[in-house]
Amino acid sequence: MSRVLVVGAGLSGGACAWLLRGAAPGRVTVWDKARGAGGRMSTSRAAWDAACTADLGAQYVTRETKRAGRCCSFYEELLCHGILKPLMAPVEGMVAKEGSCNYMAPQGISSVVKYYLNQSAGADVFYEQHVTCISLRDGKWEVSRKTGPPEQFDIVILTMPVPQILQLQGDIVNIINESQKQQLESVSYSSRYALGLFYEAGTRIDVPWAAQYITDNPCIRFISIDNKKRNIAEPVSCSLQFPEIPAFACSRSRTLPEWPLALRCGGTSFAARLPHESPEIGPSVVVHTTVAFGSEYLDSDPAEVQQLILSHLERIVPSLPTPASIKCQKWRYSQVTKAVPSSPGQMILHTQPLLICGGDGFTCSNFDGCIDSALSLAEAVKSHL
Repeated sequence: MSRVLVVGAGLSGGACAWLLRGAAPGRVTVWDKARGAGGRMSTSRAAWDAACTADLGAQYVTRETKRAGRCCSFYEELLCHGILKPLMAPVEGMVAKEGSCNYMAPQGISSVVKYYLNQSAGADVFYEQHVTCISLRDGKWEVSRKTGPPEQFDIVILTMPVPQILQLQGDIVNIINESQKQQLESVSYSSRYALGLFYEAGTRIDVPWAAQYITDNPCIRFISIDNKKRNIAEPVSCSLQFPEIPAFACSRSRTLPEWPLALRCGGTSFAARLPHESPEIGPSVVVHTTVAFGSEYLDSDPAEVQQLILSHLERIVPSLPTPASIKCQKWRYSQVTKAVPSSPGQMILHTQPLLICGGDGFTCSNFDGCIDSALSLAEAVKSHL
């Protein structure tokens, strides 16, 4: 039985493992150097409360109905299972595209990748596995990592950012031909920082928006009150008594942002307000920097970068409370600005045994691009199983 290794547990890697579930049941292994799934669809948690989360990577998913193509079924499945839901919260400065729909992930954006990994028919997923070397050994790929012994696989699928593929050591250095190397070296990415600010339960953040694009600050491009963006609040139940009729009860099983709820009964209107924050889960704030700022401070001391971002944030939102903890995330490879030219979504580096690479560096940095690459990877791999 062929052993298949997928390197990278981001959207392309997770979806690829899921697409191989029928062709290679129980034979797929996924390695990622991070501590959890998601890649750049990352959701972080407060140290004291796993329910207090913040999306530090992708903020929402945009579906362009005219261009969805073969990705349509992927959207429908995620919506059907509640992994994605329409983004209803107010986002100031968002440019609405005609014929597009925006979706958020109520359980955090990493839940999209986790869904595919969990549905991958027994794929073995291991984190903190940093691949460093790929070499040929007896007709198989011997894959080395920073910790743990090397392992052998019949097929290896690389879905990490392209510069990280080029950093790998071993026989792969000479296997990549000159033409492929030039194409891979032509891929470029933007860089940025993200901050996650985590608050204790009961903290209120009083701003009229759930997220906001910033256009006049050299440091900050986007701010999100992450729990409001994802409509995290306790379901509200209320019972109103009317003298002329029996008790009237209303309840809401899903979470909603604060807004006036009008109840009309017996010709009389009453208004109730639903809360922004859950009293049991602390709110969180996400800050994304501009690309220019990310590039300028890419190799600076993270602590200094964090303080600089916070100083700009205080000027934009002076009423923001002091967080209980902060996480600073550097995205060296944030979004693809130039992909491999004329790529079918993947590149075969070696045929027998198969060594293939893919991901958004071979398409584009959005949901459709990652899924298109995963589909291309799976199609190529299935023909070798």
